[in-house]
Amino acid sequence: MNMKKNLLILMLGLLVFSGCSKDDDTSNNFMGETPEEETPEEETPALAREDFPIQDFMYQAMNVYYLYKSDIPELADTFFNTVPEYVEYLSQNPDPDVFFYDELLSEQDRFSFLTDDYQELENSFSGVSKSNGLKFQLVRFSNTNNIFGYVRYVAGNSPAADSEIKRGDLFTEIDGTPLTIDNYQSLIGRDSYTLTLATIVENAEGGRTVTQTGETVTLTKETNFAENPILIAKTLDVEGQKIGYLMYNSFVSQYDDELNSAFAQFKADGITDLVLDLRYNGGGSVATAIDLTSMITGQFDGEVLIKEQWNAEAMAYFESEEPESLLNRFNSTIYTGTSEEQPINSLNLNRLYVIGTESTASASELTVIGLEPYIPVTLVGTTTVGKFQASATLYDGDNFGKNNLNPEHKYAIQPLIYTYSNADGTVGPPTGLTPDVTKEEDIANLGVLGEPTEPLLASALQAITGKSFVSKNRKKPFDIPVKTVGESDMFSPTFQKMYDNNLPVIKK
Repeated sequence: MNMKKNLLILMLGLLVFSGCSKDDDTSNNFMGETPEEETPEEETPALAREDFPIQDFMYQAMNVYYLYKSDIPELADTFFNTVPEYVEYLSQNPDPDVFFYDELLSEQDRFSFLTDDYQELENSFSGVSKSNGLKFQLVRFSNTNNIFGYVRYVAGNSPAADSEIKRGDLFTEIDGTPLTIDNYQSLIGRDSYTLTLATIVENAEGGRTVTQTGETVTLTKETNFAENPILIAKTLDVEGQKIGYLMYNSFVSQYDDELNSAFAQFKADGITDLVLDLRYNGGGSVATAIDLTSMITGQFDGEVLIKEQWNAEAMAYFESEEPESLLNRFNSTIYTGTSEEQPINSLNLNRLYVIGTESTASASELTVIGLEPYIPVTLVGTTTVGKFQASATLYDGDNFGKNNLNPEHKYAIQPLIYTYSNADGTVGPPTGLTPDVTKEEDIANLGVLGEPTEPLLASALQAITGKSFVSKNRKKPFDIPVKTVGESDMFSPTFQKMYDNNLPVIKK
């Protein structure tokens, strides 16, 4: 091990230095004069854990909580024999980012991350970010470096909502620069930009191209913009049947009261079925996902929804000391911003229809897989992401919480801490959940969200009623070969993340 070798060389050097004697000095004094007394060199103080507070905090936190601890030999409790060995290890990567990503993460981990500003991370979990409210998908033309974007939806009360841009609009340039695989990240990251709009045009030979319209839209991001994850909540009257439709775009606990109110309205409307649209929902709070499943049902209060699976040491601790903490159960009450819990508005449904896509992840997938042992869940759309691990925010404070935080930095880490199984013992596949009814979004026919003719909702309604709701005015399908590059929130720290705010203390 390099650090052991370096330590040995250092010790030998100190021994050689200390072996020099006054006799040696006198023998070299040819003039017979009394040698001047040398001033002893000050010894360099040994490095200590306190010299690397960020690395030390991250290592200690990962040693306790990291789901894939067994994949990292250095995280084993017995790996370091002495404190100097451990300190040498911390010193090898003075950059906290390099230390975290290169030393502490497993190769199978796609989702753990760190932040140098935990306040910004907390804002993201609350649905607050710097945003203009434009939600889009980016795709790349096959065999080229050229990219274009199309608008999925516009968040309410946002700068984009105050402009003329809308769902289905295409854009090919930002600030007059064509989007390419090399520049799109820097261009969409600007605080203010002008989009060059485009449309799909069919030429005389029947071929189709994405062509600029000559129109532009300028958008400026708003600091501390708060997006309500409930984009649409409405009751549809379909063939005399009351069907609820909820487009829910993120599991944000700060909006749980509004989510509960939406279900109160569904209940008052007497809906018999619910279409839960999670097509753009990348996840969020585990607690909110549990509350949502309890709103959908209600007849399974107290039953196990999911069972957590931690690393081996943590799992042994919980099974011995707190086995109940591993179980997440359906509940009947919810905190909605008051000091007391409020009743959950449950629908007692005996089946559910969910719209999901390649953007559907984590807490969205938990909702589906958690309900499957209890009621039939029909998934409409395309295969989901396949993210079935939860993370937690770990701080440089007492028990890695926010008490007695280190005031010298604002680093925090968001590692994966557990995966889970549902009540039947099923663990979600990393390849994602496959749809029961396959239906892709068509760029040329995105439709109006919440309308029965919108293609994915139409497919869900057909699964419920047996009747087709496809629009007669639909255009020719988009047939230009493209490959997905990313989406508007892809650089957000909470993108496709599921987090648990109730971190249990593990005593070692």
